[in-house]
Amino acid sequence: MARVRLIGPEAVTVPELGGRAVEPDQVVEVPDERFDGYVCQPQTWEAVEEPGAKAVVKKAAKAVRGVED
Repeated sequence: MARVRLIGPEAVTVPELGGRAVEPDQVVEVPDERFDGYVCQPQTWEAVEEPGAKAVVKKAAKAVRGVED
C-alpha cells in the first residue's frame, strides 16, 4: 500500500477508504493502484510513500544481510 498526506486546509471524507474522515496533515494508506488518483491533486494530497516502496526497502535490506528470496 502507498501512503499519502492530506495537505488541504480542512478534513475530508474519503469514500474509497470506507467513508473515513482524514484530517489535515494526516497520513493514510491507499491502494497502490489508486496512488496516482491522489497525487494528481497536489493542492490536496502529497506523496509520502510511493507504490511498491516497502518491497524495494525490504529487498535492499535482504541484499545487505545477504539473504536471498
